[in-house]
Amino acid sequence: QVQLVESGGGLVQSGGSLRLSCAASGRIFSSSTMGWYRQAPGNARELVATFISGGLTNYADSVKGRFTISRDSAKNTVFLQMNSLKPEDTGVYYCTITNQWGQTSWGPGTQVTVSS
Repeated sequence: QVQLVESGGGLVQSGGSLRLSCAASGRIFSSSTMGWYRQAPGNARELVATFISGGLTNYADSVKGRFTISRDSAKNTVFLQMNSLKPEDTGVYYCTITNQWGQTSWGPGTQVTVSS
């Protein structure tokens, strides 16, 4: 099993920045990939940013140029730097880790609220 713990969420004004962190522990394979999803009230959960095979990254169009995903592989930690935040970025942000068999584990989520 894999455990994920997110941190760094909070309340910020529009145009501000936040940095989310997620630490993974447990049975982690070197080929696993980590990423971030979010869910706004009344909306479906959506991809924000994720690492894919080969160390490449994938971003939602809505966050390109504003958010940056990074990682510390030695510590099984992934980060999400969020700049120029907008009220529509408000939601619960979830960290994920996916193994080579396509099994995904989810963190409990951290709330991000952007005020206008």
